[in-house]
Amino acid sequence: MIGFYNYTVLLTYTGVASAVVGMGLAMYGRTSMAIVCLMISGFCDLFDGTIARTRKRSEMEKKFGIQIDSLADLVCFGVLPAVIGFSIGLTHWYETVALVAYVLAALIRLAYYNVTEDELQFSENTPRKYYDGLPVTTVALFIPLIYTLRPVMKSGFLLLYSISLLLVAVAFLSKVKVRKLGMKGMIIAACCGAVVLACLIIGWSGPCSM
Repeated sequence: MIGFYNYTVLLTYTGVASAVVGMGLAMYGRTSMAIVCLMISGFCDLFDGTIARTRKRSEMEKKFGIQIDSLADLVCFGVLPAVIGFSIGLTHWYETVALVAYVLAALIRLAYYNVTEDELQFSENTPRKYYDGLPVTTVALFIPLIYTLRPVMKSGFLLLYSISLLLVAVAFLSKVKVRKLGMKGMIIAACCGAVVLACLIIGWSGPCSM
């Protein structure tokens, strides 16, 4: 079979599987569970690079890792948030525009990342310290955080979700430098995710728990 199969890609594939399950759950109205799947995908992405670096890889394996990681990110953090948006009621034409714009921004940002990452790793042999624009993986924490406001916002939540996606889309394509997280930053991000997850679990007993 074509491709590379070793433990360094298992977390990436697990994240994609979680995102696909999340899309199905969202379309059946199980939005809270879809949000949890988004967070699981974010957790997998958070540590997949660290695990990949524990194995000595060939140049082709490294390039494959870059490509597969970005393709996975598009599914997990580009398409899944849009599917969640559609499932909660973003179906008017202008809301659809927001969903499409968000996915396209994620696609463009990830393609640009691949080009620059390839240049850094294989031409300049320089480790990345900063990202250009907001990394798409940040939505694994941002979207669940926004979702915790659904019981409070009620009818206004759809507008909030649409505006949030548009603002994030702009941030994806901005020239702002975002420092890459180290191990300490990743642990803090995971802890923040645990807090948001706890808020979601507490909110499951409310009227908007689905």
